[in-house]
Amino acid sequence: MQNQRILVLSSNYYPEPTGIGKFNGEMIEWLSKNGFECGVITTFPYYPYWKTQFPYINKIFRYKTELEKKTGSGDIRIYRCPHYVPETPVGKKRVFSDFTFFVSAFLRLISIILFKKKYDCVISIAPPFQIGLLGLMYKRLRGTKLIYHIQDLQIDAAFELGMLKGKKIFKVMLAIERRIIKKADFVSTISDAMIEKIKLKYGRDVILFPNWVDTNAFHPIQNQEDFRKEFNFSKTDKIILYSGAIGEKQGLQTLIYSAKDLIGHKDIKIVICGSGPYKEKLIDLANQLELDNVIFMPLQPMEKLNQFLNVADLHLVLQKSNVNDLLMPSKLTNILAVSGLALVTSEPKTSLFSLIKEHNIGILIEPENQYSLTEAILNSVKGTYRDLKTNARKFAEEYLMIDNILPRYFTQVKIIEKRIKHFTEEQIIYALKKADIGIGISEVCNILGISQQSYNGQKENNKDAKLNGQASAQQNVKFFPNPTITKEIVDTP
Repeated sequence: MQNQRILVLSSNYYPEPTGIGKFNGEMIEWLSKNGFECGVITTFPYYPYWKTQFPYINKIFRYKTELEKKTGSGDIRIYRCPHYVPETPVGKKRVFSDFTFFVSAFLRLISIILFKKKYDCVISIAPPFQIGLLGLMYKRLRGTKLIYHIQDLQIDAAFELGMLKGKKIFKVMLAIERRIIKKADFVSTISDAMIEKIKLKYGRDVILFPNWVDTNAFHPIQNQEDFRKEFNFSKTDKIILYSGAIGEKQGLQTLIYSAKDLIGHKDIKIVICGSGPYKEKLIDLANQLELDNVIFMPLQPMEKLNQFLNVADLHLVLQKSNVNDLLMPSKLTNILAVSGLALVTSEPKTSLFSLIKEHNIGILIEPENQYSLTEAILNSVKGTYRDLKTNARKFAEEYLMIDNILPRYFTQVKIIEKRIKHFTEEQIIYALKKADIGIGISEVCNILGISQQSYNGQKENNKDAKLNGQASAQQNVKFFPNPTITKEIVDTP
């Protein structure tokens, strides 16, 4: 029997260390290990630096094909396409960047359609949203299945942040997105709130495909203080860490002004680790305010990242208020896996807020509020928050493990056949209760071939315990609301 062949279309791929490229690389590796032959139409690695990375710097104006042959697994063929990468990806520059990748990927796809063996399934991963058009073209010409996966609601976020303006272009973009979503065989996205937004806009079913974490690579370590010297921190330092992409949607100016409020607390160190188009602006602002408690660091190599995340006393997951339900911060998965204490900016009634509150896995504050951020940082360094840290690791193990998420998803999109029931019905029911894999009970039971009546009977026995656990979580959750003040806290120069 021949291996199934899967083609992925995305502007981000390995070896990008964060974001969509990281998840795409891990997904393709998992598919390969499970016997699928994979092709990837992508560009050269550039994110989150917004600069093409070594060893591809001198090859960005040409096409390049890489073949990874896997003994006992499916081969991976990577088609890298030329792509304009702006240093500051805003407005028209970002639109032009996406357009250049679209055109170069289109030309590469034509050659694959004409001269390469047919792929059984094509997966288009947005952003950029228009990459779905190439998936539709392949689906139409080769009669294959199209999966359209949405990591960010790019169009909505761009207009909400003011990065793009004009009603006409907005309508054109939505019309393109509507066509892709209507014509795709399956549509998926990474959060419940994004599912609801897509359903509301386009009225079709959407599958939940959340981002994941490798809980073996990211885990708590006991001797955290021993690693502090390696990163030039002392044992008495209180490390407040933001690690990730530094862009418009994070709203990190608020953190710089909070650092000014905390200048008298000599043990508190604000560490901003990462890369992005707005990093220089933050450095300039910190210099203007003469802050010696703000430390800028580059992205850490993967082999040191687990140690680095473990040395932090508090992890910051910051986003602007107007994008809270348009995307889900991928950095949160690694934080939870290392049993980190997460301080998350999110508004009530958003899915991120509900997730943190329901599972009691972090401290919640309102976005873009300097006073709330400062107070939450001060409170966090005073306590241990052992319950939140324990819950964080438990949540990662139960909900975010790659070997739980990917098999479920590829079963739902009918790439992997329904699982054969090798265990007793009681064992499967017990596994379901322990993992609680996050889709409808009837759908879970259909996939695994068990009766819903049996599941409900077992579920009833633990009903009281579950309710008590949820009540406890709601009582323990930490939330610092906006104070009633008259003066404006954050000054934007």
